[in-house]
Amino acid sequence: MPTKYIIVTGGVLSGLGKGIASASIGQLLSSRLKIIPLKCDGYLNVDPGTMNPFEHGEVFVLDDGGEVDMDFGHYERFLGVTCKSKWNLTMGKVFDVVRQKERRGDYLGKTVQYIPHVTDVIKSHIFEVAKEESADLVIVEIGGTVGDIENELFLESMRQVKEDVGRENIIYIHLTYVPIPYGVNEQKSKPTQQSVNLLKQRGIFPDVIIGRCSQFLTKEIKAKISNFCDVEPDAVITGLDVEDIYEIPLIFEQEGLAEILHKKLNIYSPPDLRKWKQLIENLRNPTREVTVAMCGKYTKLEDSYASIIESFNHCSAHLGCKINLKWVETTNLEDASFLDDIDGLVVPGGFGSRGTEGKIEVIRLARERNIPFLGLCLGLQLAVIEFARHVCGMEGANSTEMDPNTPYPVIDILPEQRGITEKGGTMRLGAYPAVLKNGTLTRALYGSAEVSERHRHRYEVNPEFHKMIADHGMIFSGCSPDGRLVEFIELPDLKFFVATQAHPELKSRMEAPAPLFHGFVKACMDQKNAMT
Repeated sequence: MPTKYIIVTGGVLSGLGKGIASASIGQLLSSRLKIIPLKCDGYLNVDPGTMNPFEHGEVFVLDDGGEVDMDFGHYERFLGVTCKSKWNLTMGKVFDVVRQKERRGDYLGKTVQYIPHVTDVIKSHIFEVAKEESADLVIVEIGGTVGDIENELFLESMRQVKEDVGRENIIYIHLTYVPIPYGVNEQKSKPTQQSVNLLKQRGIFPDVIIGRCSQFLTKEIKAKISNFCDVEPDAVITGLDVEDIYEIPLIFEQEGLAEILHKKLNIYSPPDLRKWKQLIENLRNPTREVTVAMCGKYTKLEDSYASIIESFNHCSAHLGCKINLKWVETTNLEDASFLDDIDGLVVPGGFGSRGTEGKIEVIRLARERNIPFLGLCLGLQLAVIEFARHVCGMEGANSTEMDPNTPYPVIDILPEQRGITEKGGTMRLGAYPAVLKNGTLTRALYGSAEVSERHRHRYEVNPEFHKMIADHGMIFSGCSPDGRLVEFIELPDLKFFVATQAHPELKSRMEAPAPLFHGFVKACMDQKNAMT
């Protein structure tokens, strides 16, 4: 069977959920097909690694060290695949390849133009990934919206792909918006009509239209969209607003999307959503409830912590427990009374000094009051700093990132990393192994002597202070195979005080929650029981 292609575009406005839609489509078809998701982003950055979270949301890190768009988190969580950085194609990468080819003389003196040279690079990249992965189906999501100037070359490339692979091997799915204006109480099709017209002007005629709406699309609105946009009435699908994104595959199945894709692509891969439905049922009907404080500096943009939120959703589905997240901005923390109303505390990752002293203070209070604590990346570093200051007696202990002149640099860049100036070069990026210490809580949670988690950080626990910190009771429960890098810490006399230099949230799945999160939520549930 030749490789099949599904091209997903979006219109009207950004943030409609193309990534979730693409992942959900893949989930419907994944029972018998090898599916490869590929994302095309129009920005000129090579990757989103240096972008502020307020600009782009969470940076998702892959096993191979690639920093990619946060939609890859949806792909991995819905499809169960381990994505690769090559599957994220930015216009920055495209132009870089074109420039290198021109300098090598690959174009034989021709004038290098957007068409065909740039579009050929885009198509070649997609076909190369499909071949390398022996893909049955490639789902290509085009970032942004139709009409954005930065996406024009991607759209033109997708138009040309039809001629390269044959019309029977490709379909186009367009996600759009169907509003219900306040006071009108009527679903409106005009934004969809205009968006589809923009797409047609670029030579792409959608086979399926997904209308994002707060209600199921009526037969009347489906007929109207069908008539004005030249698609079959059954191919107008509701993209319903839902409380939990994991319901989307169930909605698409209910709307008959899988059957439409089978017919149009001449494939057969029936959805198997039995376990998925049970987990969703657990999410909808929790029997327990806990409150967890998220202490960070990007709390006004929850997308900055998307993978952490999803990790808690996975725990909820398995433990039947509703997890209320209480967002705490630590930049100007003056009141810690919120600790009286929580069952656990998370300090997530981040860069820079803003908000760190507030985080150190809440970690101290969590330790002293025996409140379950989970630290992630920077959260581990700050937990070490707090312990060094208040337990080991190292007044002024800090990270050289925050205070280059600290008398006790318990967190520091290791010597072998100094002198590297290119952004990302000084960071540990991607999956790294850790050996877990026997008899520790971390080892018990993972159920394995060695684990691999993803990293995204520059600074490490300074080996010069390992012995002093350990002598005062902090357990280094997981280290790199050579013992030089601290990967996990814990305080064994507390209910749950665990931190990791890694980002375990990046590998959490609906079917398999991240072990540290699962253990942390269980500890929060025990804390709630003890308080009632």
